[in-house]
Amino acid sequence: MLFAPDTEMSLRAAAALVNTQPGASDSGSDELATVDDLRSFFEEWEYTGDRLGTAEELAAVRDVRPVLRELMTADAEGMPVRVNRILAEDHAVPQLVTHDDLGWHLHATPASAPLAVRIRVETAMALVDLVRNGEVNRVKVCAADDCDALLVDLSKNRSKRFCDVGNCGNRANVNAYRARKAASA
Repeated sequence: MLFAPDTEMSLRAAAALVNTQPGASDSGSDELATVDDLRSFFEEWEYTGDRLGTAEELAAVRDVRPVLRELMTADAEGMPVRVNRILAEDHAVPQLVTHDDLGWHLHATPASAPLAVRIRVETAMALVDLVRNGEVNRVKVCAADDCDALLVDLSKNRSKRFCDVGNCGNRANVNAYRARKAASA
């Protein structure tokens, strides 16, 4: 299933944000520790609108990570409830907008809304597409035993199992190879 580019970008950005939490990366540390880290994240994922670049904004964005994790890992019955709650709490009003090279797409908050609110609402709006299309299982927790990172599986056959945070897929393949070699020896 193909999703709109803004949906895919919002889902990937939300997973990347959740994966900045301590323990989700190979480093084991918080990957969103400074205002500079936030600025880099903002620019990498092409969020639009106001940004303050303050410690308060950083704290608000860091606080949204567990909310997004809960939202994105909810099952098919729980996700719509959580999405609706966020959209109501943040007074989302979807509007068609065009900017940069994205063409027409939806924004549901004004550009002046706090960054953490924009992230919550953009993630919720992207998840609306997953819920409507019965594709909630496109957001997964990494299959590696020692990894808790989120991944967004946009493959045609829904076969992605490992995150992009660490080398989980590579490590799993190496371990499977070694196990096969040991079994044949």
